[in-house]
Amino acid sequence: MQPILEVKNITKKYGDFIAVDNINFSVADGGFFSILGGSGCGKTTLLRMIAGFEQQTSGEIIIRGQSMQGIPPERRPVNIVFQNLALFPMMNVEKNVGFGLQRQKLPKNEVKQRVASMLERVGLHGFNKKNVNDLSGGQRQRVAIARSLVLKPSILLLDEPLGALDRKLREHMKVELKLLQKEIGTTFIYITHDQSEALVMSDKVAVMNKGQFEQIDAPRKLYKTPKTSFVAGFVGESNEFDIESYLDNQITTQHGWKLSKPHLDFQPKKLFIRPEAFILNPRKALAPIERVEMRVKTILFDGSNTKISTVIKESEEEVLIALPQNAQFENLQEGDVIKVGIHPDDLKCYP
Repeated sequence: MQPILEVKNITKKYGDFIAVDNINFSVADGGFFSILGGSGCGKTTLLRMIAGFEQQTSGEIIIRGQSMQGIPPERRPVNIVFQNLALFPMMNVEKNVGFGLQRQKLPKNEVKQRVASMLERVGLHGFNKKNVNDLSGGQRQRVAIARSLVLKPSILLLDEPLGALDRKLREHMKVELKLLQKEIGTTFIYITHDQSEALVMSDKVAVMNKGQFEQIDAPRKLYKTPKTSFVAGFVGESNEFDIESYLDNQITTQHGWKLSKPHLDFQPKKLFIRPEAFILNPRKALAPIERVEMRVKTILFDGSNTKISTVIKESEEEVLIALPQNAQFENLQEGDVIKVGIHPDDLKCYP
């Protein structure tokens, strides 16, 4: 099946500065594809090139098999939702959603029917006459999405649309957007600096750094098997260690922690371990578990996600460990010494 979007060797330069550097990817029809990266990595520039607001220096953008070279934004089969939503405050919900259809000079009955149908699909049935200023943040978000989707774009581009929402509403809208996209079936291309948004909602995630994609993968694979040290450090929470040496299948960190890691075919310089990878009080029968004693430095209680900051007894390395939800660890105190295990497969090493 031909992908709905193909981006081939796209580069964007501003003078000597390369904002987007020879990127290639494709998106399946009906998919939810996220571009995840920090500020200044080039993700908004890439989105604007797909939309036609920026022209690439080189490369090609193809939508539904047609090159977009020379095609202006208003003629591309895409629509975009910005962080500020850009709703018209003087118009009610119905007029906001129908604005684009009216500009296409469609018959009034068709506009009214398509707007009513789209409001139903985004969960805003009966909101037609409400003023957008009287809506909640989540409801305004859905109006902005409905206004874009009613034009039947092949692709909906979303430029950090949840960035202005408070944390609780953002968590709610992540689920809403995922369900909405599955129900409607329109291809979503979503850019964000928030890894939680990307991991929760997407079928595929591209991690962007300095104008390039470091890895494109399903969220679970991205988290479990990061291919570069940047992805390992950027996606999810990790303990990061500098490696002093690797001899005879043994890693020695900068502060002297020694760990077995067999069969590396390169000289590692960085080590990453997820906080949840540590096994507390491992049974002796578990093999090939590496065992070490750690002293509890600080307890970081956060409801269901309690962690402890520890120091390894035989070195100065500080390690963050996720506590299992187990009554056995409820009475843990600062200064306690605990036995911890780690499996070699959970040591992620990079050159």
